[in-house]
Amino acid sequence: MKSQILTGACALALGACASTPTPLPNTTALQAASLPGATAPLRAADPLAGYTYRAPTGPRDWREVNQEQTEGN
Repeated sequence: MKSQILTGACALALGACASTPTPLPNTTALQAASLPGATAPLRAADPLAGYTYRAPTGPRDWREVNQEQTEGN
């Protein structure tokens, strides 16, 4: 635990003693021109598009249900 604290303190001390930071590059020239009419408007998709209601059929014997779902049937 002490070595982690010492390592963190050394990193902070070295960072404080560093020279002036390198300026970030100018990225405004690299950005694509935004044309408002060039894209089609987005439409919201219905989250319930393929939903079909399935009512419960009631309790059944689990052995019969297992037999119906086996690979042999």
